[in-house]
Amino acid sequence: MNISKDLVAASAAPLVLAILAEGDSYGYAIIKRVGELSGGRLRWTDGMLYPVLHRLERLGYVEASWATAETGRRRRYYRVTKAGRAHLETQREQWQAVDATLRGIWRAFTPAPALG
Repeated sequence: MNISKDLVAASAAPLVLAILAEGDSYGYAIIKRVGELSGGRLRWTDGMLYPVLHRLERLGYVEASWATAETGRRRRYYRVTKAGRAHLETQREQWQAVDATLRGIWRAFTPAPALG
């Protein structure tokens, strides 16, 4: 399944914040976690993730710091801030409203039979 760029873009910030609410993380691990959570349906790249992280950092929802991993490699770790948790809760409520609305209309929707 190919998910539209609009849906991916709209869901990016709440997904990143929710992943960081689980614990501090770095870019590649965030990308990997998105893949796990979506059952492989969402395939993010660095070019998609880092602009989201930088925007969330500018807004004060995420903080970043450099640390050395157990492998000895330096990585930039991100963590959600208190403001980011509050924003995530707002996003969650909004997405739940959209989800409930769509589920309601789709329950009533019966596709027309295919012409053939």
